[in-house]
Amino acid sequence: MLRQLVLFLCLVCALCVHAQRCEILSDHIATLQLTAGDDWMAPPVIKLGSGDKVRIEFDDLTHEYHRYTYDLRHCEADWTPSEELLTSDYCDGFAEGNTIDDYEESFNTNQLYTHYTLDLPNSLCAMKISGNYEVIIYDEDADHQPVARACFMVFDPAMPLGMTATTVTDKDVNGRHQQVGMVVNYNSLRVNDPTTQIHTVVLQNFRWDNARINAKPQYVSGDGLKWDHCRDYVFDGGNEYRKFEVLDLDHTSMGIEELRWDGEHYNAFKFADEPRPSYVYDEDANGAFFIRNSDNTEVTTTTDYVLVHLRLKAPQQTAPIYVNGWWTYDRMLPQYEMQWNPDRNEYEAALWLKQGYYSYQYLTEQPDGTFAPLPSEGNFHETENCYDALVYYKEQGGRTDLLVGWGHICIR
Repeated sequence: MLRQLVLFLCLVCALCVHAQRCEILSDHIATLQLTAGDDWMAPPVIKLGSGDKVRIEFDDLTHEYHRYTYDLRHCEADWTPSEELLTSDYCDGFAEGNTIDDYEESFNTNQLYTHYTLDLPNSLCAMKISGNYEVIIYDEDADHQPVARACFMVFDPAMPLGMTATTVTDKDVNGRHQQVGMVVNYNSLRVNDPTTQIHTVVLQNFRWDNARINAKPQYVSGDGLKWDHCRDYVFDGGNEYRKFEVLDLDHTSMGIEELRWDGEHYNAFKFADEPRPSYVYDEDANGAFFIRNSDNTEVTTTTDYVLVHLRLKAPQQTAPIYVNGWWTYDRMLPQYEMQWNPDRNEYEAALWLKQGYYSYQYLTEQPDGTFAPLPSEGNFHETENCYDALVYYKEQGGRTDLLVGWGHICIR
């Protein structure tokens, strides 16, 4: 039993390390975006053979052309590379060394940048099988230096998956928690040993830092698995994500108290974020962000960069506080850490962001190394949260994990 617990914890830690949606690896790269289809709020998951595309976008903060190339890699359920596969097993075309040819310089912006766009699948590179995929982007003008990575998923619905989400949980009833239930049907796939052939992940608002991995099902049959009253699938309700919008550099917009030009940069000062002791409904985007400006035309090259100043009214904590959203890629990095200002008794941060809409929350590290919302942010069952379930399958003697089920449900 102890050995099983240790193995489970190791697997959880491994997935938390590897499973990042995106990662910027160079100081001159900014605003790395990953979009599935046309829905900017959708998680980066597409259906195999559907014609849907994943779009990867980023800015090089210069007007100098750089020859960027990319490699496509298939990964296991824990996001480690699929070492037993050849590139021809998962890619139709060329998996390595493809050039990103879609680029355009910014126009009439204070911060010069060149915007690059990559769509997958394309005529040179297409995914052949389901599973986790990682795109590594390289700068060929800098000795093949990696500058960014983006992670997305391709699913083939071979296993029907059903989900439920409720505020009546095994910890409380309409209190501070929400609970997910799940049913998986093997369908025509042969499963002899679900403990080794089936791998499950449940995510709240597509946050990998608090993913629930391989929770033990309550019911196991020859036809499938069922998670009912599973305490591992009880999540804190939390609170609605905070938000702001910088659309115009001459006029304030949602959440912005003041705009100021300091002779070098545009600065946007957000209203201070106050403690939230009670729940108040506020429509949000659960961490997603969307680049746009007041004209809403040619936004990829006409939106400028702004130094956004955040202020948080909260008691000083012993652990660091981080700003978290899809645009921070679930990474607790120094540039996203709030700094304590003893003169004002508040936390502050200045973030270099492209104009647009941003939703975010404040997280702090827990004693066990995980991250959770700051206590002053509130924790309520009424909070609107979305949950995603990913089911991976490896056939007996198979060489890789395939994503055979994806479910998505929201509590509203």
